[in-house]
Amino acid sequence: MALHIAIAGKGGTGKTTFAAITVKLLIKDGVSPVLAVDADPNANLNEALGVEVEETIGEILSKIKNNLTPLPAGMTKDQYVEYKVYQSLAESDDFDLLSMGATEGPGCYCYANNVLRSYLDNLSRNYKAILADNEAGLEHLSRRTTQNVDILFVTSDTSARGVRSAKRVKELVRSINLNIKKMYLVITKVGEDSLEALQDEIDKTGLALIGTIPMDSNIVEYDLHSRPLVDLPGDSPAVAAVAEILKKANIIKN
Repeated sequence: MALHIAIAGKGGTGKTTFAAITVKLLIKDGVSPVLAVDADPNANLNEALGVEVEETIGEILSKIKNNLTPLPAGMTKDQYVEYKVYQSLAESDDFDLLSMGATEGPGCYCYANNVLRSYLDNLSRNYKAILADNEAGLEHLSRRTTQNVDILFVTSDTSARGVRSAKRVKELVRSINLNIKKMYLVITKVGEDSLEALQDEIDKTGLALIGTIPMDSNIVEYDLHSRPLVDLPGDSPAVAAVAEILKKANIIKN
């Protein structure tokens, strides 16, 4: 049974950075192959992982919805979608990436979410771990595309707004009874003494603060030169901090 990890939180709180470094550390610890899922319509996890995405689920469904891709003879719509989604996997030696991409356009995104959920269920048997980098808002939770998760990391930066957003994630998870075994708070972009003023807000979330990730000049440098974050050195402050978080969560050993 694959280990299911999900990351949620307000936009700009470093979810994708956390996701990419987690993939790196899972592989280093022998927890591979990994299926990385970019469930954010504003997809950029592929850049952090250094792989190319030729087609997203959103693009596939848009073409089918608008009759731009005729169904092959003998194939149902769901069978064809599953075939195309399989083709869309960006493959690497130790991980694959499935990208949700943009929405289907005006109207409900439910069909795309249902496809992703169903396909993940089928795919999970092929991987040791599945990691989902979720969209900035809470829609992925209310639509139940993030469920049956072993560990949900909720990220916030060092702002009261970010921490309050993390609290709302927890409240939504509880209100709709998602099957998430453990939830932890991760504070990112931490400088010296930047948590003291936030302690009351952190306490109000009801989430266990499992760790913090410091400001890391290496990440700024890598982003500036479009270098994949999975290539960050092991002694990079952010990598070391994520490693400690994953150890505390009993996800990796080394």
